[in-house]
Amino acid sequence: MKPDTTSSLKGWPYPLWIAHRGAGKLAPENTLAAFRLGASHGYRMFECDAKLSSDGVVFLLHDDTLERTSSGQGVAGKRPWSDLSQVDAGSWHSRQYAGEPLPTLAHIARFCQANAAWLNIEIKPTVGLERETGQRVAEAAQQLWAHQPAQWAPLLTSFQPEALIGAREAAPDLRRGLLLDSLWAGWQSVASDQGCVALVCHHTLWTPALREETRQLGLRAMAYTVNEIPDVKRLIELQLDGIITDRVERFAPER
Repeated sequence: MKPDTTSSLKGWPYPLWIAHRGAGKLAPENTLAAFRLGASHGYRMFECDAKLSSDGVVFLLHDDTLERTSSGQGVAGKRPWSDLSQVDAGSWHSRQYAGEPLPTLAHIARFCQANAAWLNIEIKPTVGLERETGQRVAEAAQQLWAHQPAQWAPLLTSFQPEALIGAREAAPDLRRGLLLDSLWAGWQSVASDQGCVALVCHHTLWTPALREETRQLGLRAMAYTVNEIPDVKRLIELQLDGIITDRVERFAPER
């Protein structure tokens, strides 16, 4: 994969609208079923959460534990993929999705590439495995998109600076973004030190001043998780570059 610039606002290939965890809440999050549903609503970019199994397989799951979104129990990162691949990740949502499996990042990469879609991979480490997870997710992403044009490469994001450090070590040419749920002191230095191209904030954090600061820092601006029309209007007025939403049925990307 050819290197992309990571120091300016140039070379940003991603669309404005991004489907959160595949299709938000309409299908079981972080499953291929959710990605398919999001695509059926016209979405060309998706966000997902990626972590490591105990034997190093990169797979999709938001929580540290399995209980909320699957039939499994315990800390997912302490289980081998042979176990994780057997859990039901759909019945918790609805009967329609009973038996839906947890996907690996490889499954999602194949879907995105077959459907000409982009991907935002949030690195979601098991506690204590921040740097290793960042490294392994970045390595997997680089390998999975190795034969794709550079503009289709995924965006790697994380709340954890250590995960971004690991990602930069493993695959420095992949685009990275810093996730924030508050404007903690020093975020600017972390974004700069890790060569981030984007700042991804909870939508309530975005103000005209923060938007201008991101421009001065050479960062693209993205917001999560934006589900209400007044919030969308405000963020579009601020000229954000990415809006992550659960409401794929409410907001049509082509408009």
